[in-house]
Amino acid sequence: MKLPRDVSGYDLARLLRPCGYEVTRQVGSHMRLSTREHGEHSVTIPTHAELRPGTLEFVLTVVARHLGTDRVALAERFWGTPRARGHGG
Repeated sequence: MKLPRDVSGYDLARLLRPCGYEVTRQVGSHMRLSTREHGEHSVTIPTHAELRPGTLEFVLTVVARHLGTDRVALAERFWGTPRARGHGG
């Protein structure tokens, strides 16, 4: 699944909230999100206006691994399937 290119750090933090993640601290241009669901886990993300695709992919991968799913399933949960977004054939 191709990830969106216009996701900010704050957008990602908002999307992760239903998964149990909360902003636990912010220093400069980075924020730490933590959860106690499925065990303790923290991830640090930049607050940039648009996250780089590799950064977004990495965060989704480590969060998905913690939640016991995969990155594609987590991305589809947040942004729907490519067909539902009007992409793909």
